[in-house]
Amino acid sequence: MAQGGSPKAATKGAAKSAAPAKPEGAAAAAAVGGAEPTLIGQFGTWGAYTATPNGKKVCFALAKPSSSKTNPPNRPRDPAYAFVSTRPAEKVINEVSIMIGYTLKPGSESTLEVGGGSYAMYTQGDGLWIKNAAEEERMVEAMRKAADLTVKGVSAKGTETTDTFSLKGLSQALDRLAQDCRR
Repeated sequence: MAQGGSPKAATKGAAKSAAPAKPEGAAAAAAVGGAEPTLIGQFGTWGAYTATPNGKKVCFALAKPSSSKTNPPNRPRDPAYAFVSTRPAEKVINEVSIMIGYTLKPGSESTLEVGGGSYAMYTQGDGLWIKNAAEEERMVEAMRKAADLTVKGVSAKGTETTDTFSLKGLSQALDRLAQDCRR
């Protein structure tokens, strides 16, 4: 199969080149439904952002992986990002999601490993979310204490990926968001 041969991939690439120089800005805007987010602090590898799409405040921490591997090696993909989002209007606090940078194999499950624990993640499109919402708070606590987290996924084409995100600065970013996202 030709790599990146679909017209969708071509238009996606064109849209990227028109994006601002900071790729996090584009990912952040996509995460909040196109609203332009404001960076309120950078803590280690984590940026703390707020945005107000449709008049509803959204706060999130965002980081890129410190390392990414594919098997087979060097398969093309978009940048990956980890998000921890809070949406007070929806009573959502510290929702963890990963935008993996490719379309995941439909119906596949992934795992997020942090602090010696492993959490099952469900997949949809190019995103992953925790399968058991009751475990999310525990997972976020582990993320605050651990040095890094690892996410594994499988693309629609069968490529396996392993992304490692440094958690340096996450606690400070979440603390800052907790202050800013009360109102």
